[in-house]
Amino acid sequence: MAQTLYFMRHGETNWNAEARLQGQQDVPLNEIGRAQAAEAGRRLATVLPEPDSLPWQVSPLGRTRETAELARKAIGLPPNRYKLDDRLKELTFGNWEGKTWAELRSIDRNMVKARSSDKWAYVPPRGESYAMLRDRIAGWLKTVNQDLVIVSHGGVARVLLALLTGIPGNEAADAAIWQGKLLVFRGKTAEWV
Repeated sequence: MAQTLYFMRHGETNWNAEARLQGQQDVPLNEIGRAQAAEAGRRLATVLPEPDSLPWQVSPLGRTRETAELARKAIGLPPNRYKLDDRLKELTFGNWEGKTWAELRSIDRNMVKARSSDKWAYVPPRGESYAMLRDRIAGWLKTVNQDLVIVSHGGVARVLLALLTGIPGNEAADAAIWQGKLLVFRGKTAEWV
């Protein structure tokens, strides 16, 4: 892929702080998350002197929209000038959404153990695996024909790591994806800023 992607993960939510699975639930940013969103915008401005020169594509969930708006505002850009794309939504954890890992272990330790042994391919009940998300994101990538700023989710970043850098799926599924920072995909490399 010849394009450069400037990726921001949404800022922290209370569910992130509680280690509660959000998936596609619409959980708002907390105060820390709002500060992280502004910081991600400032980091973007350090690597992209004219951040408004590129289109922004954003997951339609509230925490990503708010992150995009706060990041844009922090660097003097009109907050609402971005495009939503459903394909950039987080993977869904299905019946697991809203629960913590401790709660899930008390409900069914074997399911949690099965996911831990193959995080990339495991499908939670009524949910989605990273492999399934990969198919959605691969379809989206086929439409990308220019450099972009993306505001999305940890799962999407992990899949992009696998698709764009060649990291094996199970390794990508365990990658730390930071809030308040910028992940720049250029060629077959990914670098945190």
